[in-house]
Amino acid sequence: MKQSVYEGYEEIDKPGEECGVFGIYDFDGNNVASTVYYGLLALQHRGQESCGIAVSDTKGPKGRVSSHKGMGLVNEVFTPELLEQLKGDIGVGHTRYSTAGSSTRENAQPLVLNYIKGTLGLAHNGNLINAPKLRHELEYGGAIFQTTIDSEVIAYHIARERVYTSSVEQAVSNAMDKLEGAYSLIVMSPRKLIGARDPFGFRPLCIGKRDNAYILASETCALETIGASFVRDVEPGEIVTITPQKGIRSDKSHCIPREREARCIFEYIYFARPDSHFDGVSVYQSRILAGKYLAMDSPVKADLVTGVPESGNGAALGYALESGIPYGTAFVKNNYVGRTFIKPGQSSRESSVRVKLNVLREAVCGKRIILIDDSIVRGTTSDRIVRMLREAGATEVHMRISSPPFLYPCYFGTDVPASDQLIAHRRTVEEICSIIGADSLAYLEVGRLGQMIGGLSHCTGCFTGDYPLPPPAEDIRGDFEP
Repeated sequence: MKQSVYEGYEEIDKPGEECGVFGIYDFDGNNVASTVYYGLLALQHRGQESCGIAVSDTKGPKGRVSSHKGMGLVNEVFTPELLEQLKGDIGVGHTRYSTAGSSTRENAQPLVLNYIKGTLGLAHNGNLINAPKLRHELEYGGAIFQTTIDSEVIAYHIARERVYTSSVEQAVSNAMDKLEGAYSLIVMSPRKLIGARDPFGFRPLCIGKRDNAYILASETCALETIGASFVRDVEPGEIVTITPQKGIRSDKSHCIPREREARCIFEYIYFARPDSHFDGVSVYQSRILAGKYLAMDSPVKADLVTGVPESGNGAALGYALESGIPYGTAFVKNNYVGRTFIKPGQSSRESSVRVKLNVLREAVCGKRIILIDDSIVRGTTSDRIVRMLREAGATEVHMRISSPPFLYPCYFGTDVPASDQLIAHRRTVEEICSIIGADSLAYLEVGRLGQMIGGLSHCTGCFTGDYPLPPPAEDIRGDFEP
């Protein structure tokens, strides 16, 4: 897993978050920068390394784009004065966690391209498995890259296709013919807002409406934050084009049979905010169900069920509801650990977890605890959390994980590392239990994943090695410098 933007901070052992994308077109001509800002705040959990906003005035000089981006959190990068300078009725925003390309300001999004047909603003969530191949093709054609991210590869292909097509949406469609992997895109042209989702539907994308403005966003929580109503999800493989003249137009030429779709199951387990909905499924309810299935399949006698904040809480509640064991809060989470945190010396490294989480001694002392977490990746912090509970007086700690064991890397935008860095690789559940110091350990069964999301087709590659697309011959994740 990559180092977080929290410089020197030793992250809790979780998969890397996804990026968040947000776009809006106000048909009444109102400035949209502040709305994009609040939309990005709602999507901050999807990426904390960098962010950006690009806007354009559809009634002004064609192709003039104002933009600002930088490293850090949304409220660190943007001030009221900066937002006031971003004038335009169409805009796109992005908050980033890097899975391909280094964490630098140059790699922050949205990307803005000036080319023969005008301008393009692009925000991308996902990861292409054929990005190096597409990049080399462009380089041999004379392209000069300013970043190391696959999003620029997508933008260049759209721009190149636009030269030979009658519309930008057709250019997006032609570019999609060449893209392999995960992507939800928002493209801003001088007069159109376009959303596109890869055929497998790895990453989410939805449509909202507020007054006479249409919105595209990674999650429905961003719509609710700005007071917009949910219209519908962008379907896997669909391209939507939003204009004042024709409203929402749809191109489903890239859609595949529903049984082949491969949503990232970790959107429901961990990445998304619990108040979001994807493809008709409540994230909160899916986590409740995961906990209930854990209680059915892996029961244990205990006095208290608790979750590791925040993503373990829903499954913990589900476990408690099913088992009848009381649910309670055992941890206090420090939400103010920011970029100024100084990493302690090697001798006191464990305090990095304690800065993030502290145990409520009164809640656990003398009790048998069932501890619910969403995942164990490397196992570098689970043992410390278990130890903290024991030091606070817990007599037993039984760990339950609301996902199956990670056994294989992810190539589609989730920062799951190579197999040899995964604690579950070549270890039994009993061996992992011993390593983390728990009294017992159980994972959610793979067969339960589909049940927790209402039977939707999903990707299980990181658990089973059965990928919806053939993985690349070599691990291309991370930086691929030209």
